[in-house]
Amino acid sequence: MVEQHTPRSLIVTFYGAYGRAFEGPVPVSALIRLLGAAGVDAPSVRSSVSRLKRRGFLVPGRAADGSAAYGLSEEARQLLDDGDRRIYGSPQLSEEWLVAVFSVPEQERSKRHLLRSRLGRLGFGAVAPGVWIAPARLYQETVHTLERLHLTPYVELFRGAHLGFAPTPEAVARWWDLAALAKQHEEFLDAHEPVLRALQSGPEPSPEEAYRGYLLALDTWRRLPYADPGLPRKLLPAGWPGDRAAAVFSELHERLRRNGALFARP
Repeated sequence: MVEQHTPRSLIVTFYGAYGRAFEGPVPVSALIRLLGAAGVDAPSVRSSVSRLKRRGFLVPGRAADGSAAYGLSEEARQLLDDGDRRIYGSPQLSEEWLVAVFSVPEQERSKRHLLRSRLGRLGFGAVAPGVWIAPARLYQETVHTLERLHLTPYVELFRGAHLGFAPTPEAVARWWDLAALAKQHEEFLDAHEPVLRALQSGPEPSPEEAYRGYLLALDTWRRLPYADPGLPRKLLPAGWPGDRAAAVFSELHERLRRNGALFARP
């Protein structure tokens, strides 16, 4: 997971972290100022906002002074609400599983690709063609996603236990690429653990510095709880770096978010 803070990704991260605190849509002038603090120039902000509008993530409106502004669509709010539980929550380490079985007619194969892509982005692992698995706690978010994309006619969901025949840790290692997931956690640590150490030993950052540091950390972190769905620790290899990465993000969140809100506030 190479650090790539694209303008569009940073705008989504901003709305998730701070944009929902605005009363009404966020003025374009505020978006340019706040994304500029994270290194995004004004033309990139405007073009990325336009793309997010076309995708249905943002909807146009007017600020109190009549200037152009953008708020979240209802679907985007649901997406961010689901994301909050993933990004900030502590996984319930149950060994109960959610199994998605799907079948898509050949003439609609584009939907088959969309299903595989979205299940993978939700953190599902592939058991077999048309059979995907995830921790059972992801049920509600999976339902929201399938409903939003009108994919429910093609999918059946089941909840249950793995009963064999391979030991569950061996099966999990087939269903997910654990080496790739561990690498993503390690790359997050490489990028953001030094930031945390500097905060622990240095002076309190200014609101703008806190805002920038938090936005960049969150923009990287928010993908990890989707790639790694929070598998039970006893099913993971020894020395799994996910716990340490989660602890680093949690402390960055505590140290930076509230101070950064002083800079981001309406």
